Amino acid sequence: MIDFSKNPLFLAPLAGFSDLPFRSVVKKFGADVSVSEMISSNALMYKNKKTLKMIKKASNESPYAVQIVGGEVEPIKKAVEFLNEIEGIDIIDLNCGCPAPKVANNNQGSSLLKDLDRLKKLLETIKKHSNKKYTSAKVRIGYDQKTPVDIAKAVEDAGADFIVVHGRTKKDGYKKDRIDYDSIALMKKSVKIPVIANGEIDSLSSALSVLEITGADGLMIGRGAIGNPWIFHQLKSGEMDVSSELKKEIILEHFYKMVEHYGEFGVVIFRKHLHTYSKGYNSASLFRDNVNSISKEKEMEDLIISFF
Repeated sequence: MIDFSKNPLFLAPLAGFSDLPFRSVVKKFGADVSVSEMISSNALMYKNKKTLKMIKKASNESPYAVQIVGGEVEPIKKAVEFLNEIEGIDIIDLNCGCPAPKVANNNQGSSLLKDLDRLKKLLETIKKHSNKKYTSAKVRIGYDQKTPVDIAKAVEDAGADFIVVHGRTKKDGYKKDRIDYDSIALMKKSVKIPVIANGEIDSLSSALSVLEITGADGLMIGRGAIGNPWIFHQLKSGEMDVSSELKKEIILEHFYKMVEHYGEFGVVIFRKHLHTYSKGYNSASLFRDNVNSISKEKEMEDLIISFF
């Protein structure tokens, strides 16, 4: 289902951004694998209504991954059993990299990187109980210190089918000067399962550089896709420049999908996307001011068409 020999492109789970409309758009324009926003195993265990909407996928999303976060075996097991009942999910991914205090301070996310026994136990639970094709983990290269090889081997030993690696420690947060692709290269050399590189990939040139340095089997694009979803088209086509016509097509496609998914409230939610889409354009500040006052679909559509 995933051909790792062709360096597949993944859309990263992005809180508040990688919802169904955004995932469907990047899938249409070049992403190979889409991943849900990070979802609490506890919320899945109790079948929270908001959570059920978050895991719904678009018709073109295949392969599709649901990323779960948790720190205890029983909620993870219950979450997996619930996801087993839902068709169309191909991958269950365990978040082992989120640095947010409310996650990391609760024996979840990146805190698992300093407790590899717990990390292995949770991944083994997913692998044992899941009926999906793939089990994966998204990790960083360490917690306070870099321990990339130990982490990679723990994930492989737990039975994961592939690993996604963000090239920073938890302590590094998202500091640009702390990205370490050499550690991802060490992980790639230490395991037999595919390794997907993630972190500061925001252009065709950076993507090619990361693949060369790490030897990774694929790439995951996260924040580099916000306001720039055509990056997947660039990476697939090898074209540095994206025409204004294609950009407008993608922005409108995203807008229509938002309204389809959220109803008219999707117009309001889409404001934040237009803020990022308009960066670098002349009169962007005025455009954003106008955007912030619009809540009607036709009015927003007309403004998008005239501005872009």
